[in-house]
Amino acid sequence: MAKRLDLKDVNIYYGAFHAVQDVSLVVPPNSVTAFIGPSGCGKSTVLRSINRMHEVTPGARVEGSITLDGEDVYGAGVDPVGVRKTIGMVFQRPNPFPTMSIRDNVVAGLRLQGVRGRSALDEVAEESLRGANLWDEVKDRLNKPGGGLSGGQQQRLCIARAIAVSPDVLLMDEPCSALDPISTLAIEDLIGELKKKYTIVIVTHNMQQAARVSDTTGFFNLEATGKPGRLIEINPTEKMFSKPDERATEDYISGRFG
Repeated sequence: MAKRLDLKDVNIYYGAFHAVQDVSLVVPPNSVTAFIGPSGCGKSTVLRSINRMHEVTPGARVEGSITLDGEDVYGAGVDPVGVRKTIGMVFQRPNPFPTMSIRDNVVAGLRLQGVRGRSALDEVAEESLRGANLWDEVKDRLNKPGGGLSGGQQQRLCIARAIAVSPDVLLMDEPCSALDPISTLAIEDLIGELKKKYTIVIVTHNMQQAARVSDTTGFFNLEATGKPGRLIEINPTEKMFSKPDERATEDYISGRFG
């Protein structure tokens, strides 16, 4: 079931470096929120902090509050692996296990959780591949390596893998940047379907994509090199692209900088 995300006064550090400053926002359930802004302004850093992926970098830490339906993602005793099951992630470049079969790629997370029944795994594999709009393209080659698929198919395979473990939230870090326009459109259509079941946050450098797929858009920026990134404005997407509150947002969207 989709859940609400709340970030309040979030500050992110890598050692002594203050990467992101004072980010507060709400992501409603069953919605798509897009993060836009120039490179280096903290979009992906905030995204990765939501499911604690940034912690794989030594010295990373978060101050402030990130909650999922009121439960603190960083609470005492909370297992980061459990957080990443609840809050799934799709990365910029498709990263299937190349020699593993399509079917086994999808159910890899379930196997790690100890699910072993063949019929149960087959059922989840089909359901997830259907959910990622990939089933009809691969149903006759489920035992072939996932690395043999096209780039767009590999990205949908990664989405199938992410939803197979029944997350509440899906994070997508520039999921179309390595794809051709047709594959990009397929992923965008899929995002529209997925929000019926999940809460989605997407980082994108593509203004048109943010306008097409998101309900809400947040604009991140940084005042100068070496300064922390900040959330400048967050508003309904239609307003952001027609009449933003901040001049810096308007300048970025119109291409006057960035």
